[in-house]
Amino acid sequence: MTTIRETNFQLPGQTAFYRGKVRDVYTVGDKLVMVASDRISAFDHILPRAIPQKGAVLNQIAAHFLSATRDICPNWLISTPDPNVAIGHLCEPIRVEMVIRGYLAGHAARTYAGGLRELCGVVMPEGLRENDPFPEPIITPTTKAVEGYDEDISKEDILARGLVSRADYEQMEAYTRAIFRRGTEMAAARGLILIDTKYEFGKKDGEILLMDEIHTPDSSRYFYAEGYEERQKKANTSDNSARNLSANG
Repeated sequence: MTTIRETNFQLPGQTAFYRGKVRDVYTVGDKLVMVASDRISAFDHILPRAIPQKGAVLNQIAAHFLSATRDICPNWLISTPDPNVAIGHLCEPIRVEMVIRGYLAGHAARTYAGGLRELCGVVMPEGLRENDPFPEPIITPTTKAVEGYDEDISKEDILARGLVSRADYEQMEAYTRAIFRRGTEMAAARGLILIDTKYEFGKKDGEILLMDEIHTPDSSRYFYAEGYEERQKKANTSDNSARNLSANG
């Protein structure tokens, strides 16, 4: 099967073009045309081989979840005229990425294992094991870098630096928690656990819109619900055995 490694269109009225890690983005007037390629990005590196139909699957998943959460938060998407293509509103990006975590996994787990109990100004409770759920989901924002890596930042620093107004940040917080609840419910109906994800927002005509993809495997972490409890029990038993061995020399 052929793959879409990259595109090089010259669209009528096109004023800008940007090639991201996965998407080729064309600006046409006040609209964006995003083409989801079959490129694979891992840890900010584009892998040498593309996967057939990966972009189409990614684009359709994102469109599905954007449609399913439009009653919670308005979003940028207008249409998907092709399986790989999404057309939407051009927004002014808000340079803060809202990361929400329901479980102690990934970056949060590494921070916790290093002995720290605070991430992005949020205190994490004692006594958690990797992949345990938090008592309630926590929001750990990052700066949205134009180039290079995003950086952890607290709500207090965001407001102090004037990256976002207090009213806008609190609206994004409310949207983030509500969309995550919806995503969690939708995942559970398919036998999955939505562990953590991120949301990007922008503004158009003064209104906050949800941008980019949501709840895709590229932007989110999922576990299979079946067997989760058993796996956590086994991990706990292994941890206790390791501690006992260490205590015994």
